[in-house]
Amino acid sequence: MNTITQTEINKAAWSVCDTFRGVVDPSIYKDYVLTMLFLKYVSDVWKDHKAGYEEQYPDNPDLVIAMMKQESFVLPEGASFDALHARRHEAGNGERIDKALHAVEESNGDKLRDVFQDISFNSNKLGDEEQKNDILRHVMEDFAKSALDLRPSRVGNLDIIGGAYEYLISRFAATAGKKAGEFYTPAEVSDLMARLVHPQAGDDICDPTCGSASLLMKCGRQVRKATGTKRYALFGQEAIGSTWALAKMNLFLHGETNHQIEWGDTIRNPKLRTSDDMLRHFDVVVANPPFSLDKWGIEAAETDKFARFRRGTPPKTKGDYAFILHMIETLKPRTGRMAVVVPHGVLFRGSSEGKIRQKLIEENLLDVVIGLPEKLFFGTGIPAAILMFNKSKTDDSVLFVDASREFEPGTNQNALTEAQLDKITATVTARETIDKYAYHATLDEIKENDFNLNIPRYVDTFEEEAEIDLMAVRAERQALQSEMSELESRMDAYLKELGYGA
Repeated sequence: MNTITQTEINKAAWSVCDTFRGVVDPSIYKDYVLTMLFLKYVSDVWKDHKAGYEEQYPDNPDLVIAMMKQESFVLPEGASFDALHARRHEAGNGERIDKALHAVEESNGDKLRDVFQDISFNSNKLGDEEQKNDILRHVMEDFAKSALDLRPSRVGNLDIIGGAYEYLISRFAATAGKKAGEFYTPAEVSDLMARLVHPQAGDDICDPTCGSASLLMKCGRQVRKATGTKRYALFGQEAIGSTWALAKMNLFLHGETNHQIEWGDTIRNPKLRTSDDMLRHFDVVVANPPFSLDKWGIEAAETDKFARFRRGTPPKTKGDYAFILHMIETLKPRTGRMAVVVPHGVLFRGSSEGKIRQKLIEENLLDVVIGLPEKLFFGTGIPAAILMFNKSKTDDSVLFVDASREFEPGTNQNALTEAQLDKITATVTARETIDKYAYHATLDEIKENDFNLNIPRYVDTFEEEAEIDLMAVRAERQALQSEMSELESRMDAYLKELGYGA
């Protein structure tokens, strides 16, 4: 049987979008393509496993049925992609797909509960009944092509479908403008953050604004890479329903079974709690929260029963420190460490933010400040920074890293190379001053700067211009004047020969 590469699957899955282009906005059809890819994959896995059992037990159909009941995932009769594809020429494609998804949801309990409730293929977002039916027929025909035969016996391991999902999510992010930040952190930034927090076997890892869960899964991958085990648990919360569903499907397709992803507003209603209704604590907390979120929930902060804002209340129109304070409060007392992406204003803005920043520094929680290049993040060109906090610091210093000038330039977006990621990681590990790149600051130096964390105050990147030799410049100027005078004389001579001039 012919196998297929990751690139071929990615290309085939992305080409499905052609059916929607020009008819439906990408921010809408994103959810339809990703959901149909999910259904196609689980249908192909189910079909493949059933065929394997039928080959193993050709004379015992009851045993085949019994074996299929032991599968980790249940695909109800009539809810498979193939069943829907067989009826694609009939009216009612949208309604049939919705019913199939609901049946899948119902049959798989906690794994997929409510995952498809925000996604309706029968929605008028796809046009009137005739147009909608036609679009969905084309979509099913696209997914039925041989390039998207996703049976494990053909594609190999689970990562190939997980890879396709991540690829599609990143492509959608590249075309989604400002909305992209709601569901995706660039892969290299996720990689960097996962490396910096050093997740260990046995760690509980949380992202309180988890988007599509790509950052969480990068942390899990670090543990697997270091230990060869999956001894970790992933936790997350996401405010947007369709993005929460995306995270659940993404984790499922990547084989991440040990996770708890909640749907809701992390600031107004944190869902990751203990049995006695306290905030749950984690070894690792990572996040790329929305930058300077307006209307983040200041009204709830003043009566917050978890005391997350005891160091101060962030400004009404800038929620950056609301997310930081929430994350700090969910760190385990001795092992907790975190990394958070922030806009640069968080480093130096005054008023209530300045007071909160001072308290976090005085409590010796801030560990590292890293300045990133501009145009790294989808939907915004501004440069960002990563703040690292640690509950088990051994001294009161803070490392500042200015990584803003080293990047791989792109047409619309810049990127970080593997070598640049290695350099940042090694610098943070060494915690040493590097000329024009990093500075190991003492608490006294930060106090002298009034707790302002603006990176240029600590990392001097000024490049002295080469000294100008004025005598050499004068000599060059005289030589040019002499050459010009000679050219003028020759020009006059030519003009006289041609009969011009006196």
